[in-house]
Amino acid sequence: MLMSGRLVQILIASSPRLLGYATAFAPPAVAATPSIINNLHNNKATRRFFGRSTSILAMSDEVAAAKEAASRYKSSDGDGAGPPTVFDKLLSGEWPCKKVHEDEIALAFRDINPQAPVHIVVIPKNRDGLTKLSNAREDQKDVLGHLMYVAQMVGKKECPDGFRIVINDGEHGAQSVYHLHLHVMGGRQMGWPPG
Repeated sequence: MLMSGRLVQILIASSPRLLGYATAFAPPAVAATPSIINNLHNNKATRRFFGRSTSILAMSDEVAAAKEAASRYKSSDGDGAGPPTVFDKLLSGEWPCKKVHEDEIALAFRDINPQAPVHIVVIPKNRDGLTKLSNAREDQKDVLGHLMYVAQMVGKKECPDGFRIVINDGEHGAQSVYHLHLHVMGGRQMGWPPG
């Protein structure tokens, strides 16, 4: 059964994960779709129709992705390095990203599925077992400090009124990519509690 274009737009608008993938992998002819989807997100009738279900759907998508990633991580070869990730493709240049900062230790780029007006991801260029924060070794303190420094530097520049730094760790922390990464989010008033 074929779905109408409007129904597909609403389904994609209801799921930030689908929006991110649709935007990242859409052919050039579909380049206008993100603006249509943003309009749907900002439309009062759409918000009334979806109500809280939009955020619940987004949360369930992220939780499902985190559970799947945790399963892949646990079933990898057991050396602690974890399976290859999307960040490996970004670091190798195989996939493009919108770089905000790069130095010999860290790469910061715009998230393809932003959860705030400003959403930047900061990663170590050499994973070296840093699949998640709880795997950090004592000899990696300098790398961890540098990542935090880069996150605050980018945050101050991009979000002069304040920002939030988030690190998801493991399955219950909703980590969906097993390469340590910091989310720098801002550009709007953040709520509390966060999750």
